[in-house]
Amino acid sequence: MSIVLTSESFFKLEGFEHRQLFGSDYVWEALKRLKEYMNDYDYPPLTGDGLTFGVPLPAAVVYVRGELIPAGDCKIKLGDPAKGQFAVYKDNQHLPEAALIMAGVVLGGPKIALGSGVILESGAMVKEPAVIGDCSEVRQGAYIRGYCLAGRRTVIGHATEVKHTIFMDDAKAGHFAYLGDSILGSRVNLGAGTKMANLRFTGGKVPIRTPDGTISSGLRKLGAVLGDDVQTGCNSVTNPGTLIGKGSMLLPNTTSPSGYHPPNSLIR
Repeated sequence: MSIVLTSESFFKLEGFEHRQLFGSDYVWEALKRLKEYMNDYDYPPLTGDGLTFGVPLPAAVVYVRGELIPAGDCKIKLGDPAKGQFAVYKDNQHLPEAALIMAGVVLGGPKIALGSGVILESGAMVKEPAVIGDCSEVRQGAYIRGYCLAGRRTVIGHATEVKHTIFMDDAKAGHFAYLGDSILGSRVNLGAGTKMANLRFTGGKVPIRTPDGTISSGLRKLGAVLGDDVQTGCNSVTNPGTLIGKGSMLLPNTTSPSGYHPPNSLIR
């Protein structure tokens, strides 16, 4: 097995809360383990007065340590949670572990873990299971279709659709993106309109093309794996089975060929 296709070649895993998903095998094998990992995850209680599932929340609530507090009983300072600009106070006491669920959010079940300092904006749809790490933001109109695991300080942006995908810490998909069966490394930033296709027109298992030959991923659906610090430009597209190494750039309005692209590539 070529070492360039292991997780360590794409990500610095030290400090990532869910690093046990990644082994010494091919990097995409983490996606094969994702469902079992999330099904077995210990989800904190997400129940209480004012919280409903499957319908838009009628009023905003603050979630802290398994307790729900009406947002109207709190003083809320809105701002970028990743920069420490979001804060919740109750009775003049700062609640650093609080998360805000705005009115109009639709929660698709109780198996949703919200970290400290998380904001779910109005109009977001979050289906279980989902894990949203500390100081992350799910923006208005986002659609999380289940089996989405997001680390700390991540952004799932306006009108962005995500399914069966892993966000490492500080990964951001801020605007109009589609991510299917993909992995975003730390500090990845997707330009508006980035799409990660995950299913071949001709069907079958997604192949991984490398300079040493083609490898079968064993997966019928596989989007992209973007290593740490990768950037994509606006309206860029990745074909199924695209692996982009650390520090690379996919330029705007560009469709990336499937297969392996080494670190610091400029894809145009």
